[in-house]
Amino acid sequence: MLHHARVARLATADASGAPHLVPVCFVLDDAGTVWTPIDAKPKSTRALRRVKNLAENPRAALLIDHYEEDWRELRWIAVHGRAELVTGAAAAPALRALREKYPQYAEVEAGPEAIRLVPERIVAWSAASTG
Repeated sequence: MLHHARVARLATADASGAPHLVPVCFVLDDAGTVWTPIDAKPKSTRALRRVKNLAENPRAALLIDHYEEDWRELRWIAVHGRAELVTGAAAAPALRALREKYPQYAEVEAGPEAIRLVPERIVAWSAASTG
């Protein structure tokens, strides 16, 4: 799921613990790090809450889920760890990988910034494994 899913939800929290959740594109690199771009898709503001939150509190989580009407096919994976905003050359390999995974980035700029989430704990669940 971490390699093939197309969308995930990124959870961050500010210094007071107030949560923020947003859908994101993402890629998993060869080192097992998750990257999500700060891209040029239309946004209500360039001062993104997720970026502000990470500056105050680096704890983050990424949730990838799969839903089917046949609930025996339900599954999800959650990645918990520390995240930070990365720019420039340090983000370039991840941004290239994101462009490869998402052809839409031929039309929309991916980067030059990305959020790097270093997993500390991964939790997975599948209805098929509980039967």
